[in-house]
Amino acid sequence: MPAVSKGDGMRGLAVFISDIRNCKSKEAEIKRINKELANIRSKFKGDKALDGYSKKKYVCKLLFIFLLGHDIDFGHMEAVNLLSSNKYTEKQIGYLFISVLVNSNSELIRLINNAIKNDLASRNPTFMCLALHCIANVGSREMGEAFAADIPRILVAGDSMDSVKQSAALCLLRLYKASPDLVPMGEWTARVVHLLNDQHMGVVTAAVSLITCLCKKNPDDFKTCISLAVSRLSRIVSSASTDLQDYTYYFVPAPWLSVKLLRLLQCYPPPEDAAVKGRLVECLETVLNKAQEPPKSKKVQHSNAKNAILFETISLIIHYDSEPNLLVRACNQLGQFLQHRETNLRYLALESMCTLASSEFSHEAVKTHIDTVINALKTERDVSVRQRAADLLYAMCDRSNAKQIVSEMLRYLETADYAIREEIVLKVAILAEKYAVDYSWYVDTILNLIRIAGDYVSEEVWYRVLQIVTNRDDVQGYAAKTVFEALQAPACHENMVKVGGYILGEFGNLIAGDPRSSPPVQFSLLHSKFHLCSVATRALLLSTYIKFINLFPETKATIQGVLRAGSQLRNADVELQQRAVEYLTLSSVASTDVLATVLEEMPPFPERESSILAKLKRKKGPGAASALDDGRRDASSNDINGGVEPTPSTVSTPSPSADLLGLRAAPPPAAAPAPAGAGNLLVDVSSEGPAAQPGLGPTPEEAFLSELEPPAPESPMALLADPAPAADPGSEDIGSPIPEADELMNKFVCKNNGVLFENQLLQIGVKSEFRQNLGRMYLFYGNKTSVQFQSFTPTVVHPGDLQTHLAVQTKRVAAQVDGGAQVQQVLNIECLRDFLTPPLLSVRFRYGGAPQSLTLKLPVTINKFFQPTEMAAQDFFQRWKQLSLPQQEAQKIFKATHPMDAEVTKAKLLGFGSALLDNVDPNPENFVGAGIIQTKALQVGCLLRLEPNAQAQMYRLTLRTSKEPVSRHLCELLAQQF
Repeated sequence: MPAVSKGDGMRGLAVFISDIRNCKSKEAEIKRINKELANIRSKFKGDKALDGYSKKKYVCKLLFIFLLGHDIDFGHMEAVNLLSSNKYTEKQIGYLFISVLVNSNSELIRLINNAIKNDLASRNPTFMCLALHCIANVGSREMGEAFAADIPRILVAGDSMDSVKQSAALCLLRLYKASPDLVPMGEWTARVVHLLNDQHMGVVTAAVSLITCLCKKNPDDFKTCISLAVSRLSRIVSSASTDLQDYTYYFVPAPWLSVKLLRLLQCYPPPEDAAVKGRLVECLETVLNKAQEPPKSKKVQHSNAKNAILFETISLIIHYDSEPNLLVRACNQLGQFLQHRETNLRYLALESMCTLASSEFSHEAVKTHIDTVINALKTERDVSVRQRAADLLYAMCDRSNAKQIVSEMLRYLETADYAIREEIVLKVAILAEKYAVDYSWYVDTILNLIRIAGDYVSEEVWYRVLQIVTNRDDVQGYAAKTVFEALQAPACHENMVKVGGYILGEFGNLIAGDPRSSPPVQFSLLHSKFHLCSVATRALLLSTYIKFINLFPETKATIQGVLRAGSQLRNADVELQQRAVEYLTLSSVASTDVLATVLEEMPPFPERESSILAKLKRKKGPGAASALDDGRRDASSNDINGGVEPTPSTVSTPSPSADLLGLRAAPPPAAAPAPAGAGNLLVDVSSEGPAAQPGLGPTPEEAFLSELEPPAPESPMALLADPAPAADPGSEDIGSPIPEADELMNKFVCKNNGVLFENQLLQIGVKSEFRQNLGRMYLFYGNKTSVQFQSFTPTVVHPGDLQTHLAVQTKRVAAQVDGGAQVQQVLNIECLRDFLTPPLLSVRFRYGGAPQSLTLKLPVTINKFFQPTEMAAQDFFQRWKQLSLPQQEAQKIFKATHPMDAEVTKAKLLGFGSALLDNVDPNPENFVGAGIIQTKALQVGCLLRLEPNAQAQMYRLTLRTSKEPVSRHLCELLAQQF
């Protein structure tokens, strides 16, 4: 830049600033400023034309006054006039004033744009840089529209100066971040990659920043940058500090550029070219080797620059996850930082090791530092470092060290900071459950959790222990004994009372033989806690009491006395009053047999995903899913920890690691505990359907149907408080479905949960459940970008006459979806008659000002309303013969498109909705099923037979129903699954 001459010192400005500084009070300052503003206004309005120096001086004063916090409402035109000056200092002040004070909606923006265009076309590098800086500082959409096409040309022009290229790259980066849709991709993208080879390091640094941002959205356009980035990184890493003197920072050559290059490489998978990959591995090894060398300076700036490159190198090694030697070396290097005197280094080391612990190559190396991490958890003064230590213990846990880690985390929990107690409780619960070989240890651990941190034990945690105890006969007696002893403590947390009430109500008979835990003693112990508990816990205890009458008839009189007490029958809380009245009447009127039937032991709970794990993922944020899902390095855990063979639910549901939108994260449970799942303990009680009551209550199916039951005959779909108005399906041109719509929909024929659609902007997930002719579907719309979606409008459309066959009621969603956020839409569905075509889902929104739209087929097919039907072989063949008309049968012989696995086939047929009938077909290799399609108008019986021929890799599928179109449609749907 040109030097400022002595004549440009602007003495009047210096005097004004001195006067302001010498003011003794705020009033004196305002008085001096008002005097100066009046003087400047008079000069601007005077008849005498001002020269460039005077304009510059007065505009500078206005700028200074604005920076002091005062409003400036004049002088803008004079600043714009300065832009046409040929003097650098005058043009500089004009651009500075505009960058700070001019609004993007100003009437002067067109004049400013013209001045900028003139400077960009002048080929004067100084003026071009000033113009580019102004565009970047203002960064408005109007400027983007005016110059987004010109700046790339300046950037890649062969005659552009290095300083201009730097400014152009950073200016383009600013515009792209503000309005991505305005920056056109074209020929310049291939040429900008070659700036990585530029001799000027400043140009390379600016170009790397730009390419890193651009390649995240258009990775294929910039794929050639990998080899160039590796080459440049290799030259920097292998250079001495004297080779790049202008870009050496405290003996570290080009640290900022090195970090940027390493981050750029993290946008891509490992290089496919063996030579490039070998050179990159050599670079990474060199960085790790230099980290072991003694420091060349004792100054903190040297160590900061050196460690910045080291940690970014380790991040790249973790990202590739393909070089065992580098991963182990990275782990050992981080292990040295765990005891470093710098708190920040200890924090970063723990954070990086959390990610390393999930790699199969470095997990064992991470485990060697367990004692150091446990010591950090106990002794660190910084709470954020202690939290990272807890995260690392959770990540490095496996079957060999689970008891030690859980024990240490429990010990730490007693003195842990309140901010992280709930998270530690969740982690202890998950680890104890996942690695429990001895279930008595699991029960002890959860009860200890409740004792130590009862206020932080969420419902999901104590629900889980109830589920596991209910599903495992071998632990029920021990659980009853342990919880009975825990309840004898003088100070007992309410969550312990809930767990004790449920377990003793179900399995108290297993310890009733001991006089110390006889039925009267159990009842007396529980009832002593009754008056200290909340309404929800009292309701649960009342259910336990009625269970006691069934288990222990000798307690009947005592319990009836409690139920008959005025404090219960006339309780102000309607729930407690109703339970007391109903339970008292039930115990008085019902016979022993009826009572035993109504109050029988809870059955085992079905398989569902763990709501504890889902809650921890939500608490840690979207980026933590991969760190929490570490099952890939401990595949053996399923075998011991209640693992099960694949069932229809486990086969048809996507893995948790693929659940980007948290589709299987449970809604809050409705009431009392509803334990679930034998098998794998990380399953969820509340992810589907309402929670089961520990005492009396509807079955899950009855609760589901009652929840969806139309509130009034005249309003069959009035299920939502704020329904969206029904749109005329033909009133809006939604466009044709996308080409892959059928393929996407077919993925959901045999499953209910998963990702329906995903591109670079949007992810749409589905979670649905169906009972009889009713269904409920949750659609999850996730914004994958950092830019807010505007005018977001998802619409369900009924093509043709589908509205007379299928009723879909939708709930409104927010019109704006923030970047990285997700919104949920609820659809209530009623099948009125059999249908062949699915409804359409039209999604419209504006992204970066540009309209976006897509149309999908909603995964609602006729088989979703299947009701499985069991029948004997004789009944099956009799019904098969009754459906013998040609139009009632549909048959298809087709080639297998997937491996012919009997278990997978069985799972798909069950997911399709029919019941599988054993010992019906003479050939045991064949599959026979039966079901009824439930619609509001009629029921359609369906029988199917699937005959696989493994040798020929063929199937023959035969379906018979009472309606011809249904037979053909079901046959087509099912055949596509094999």
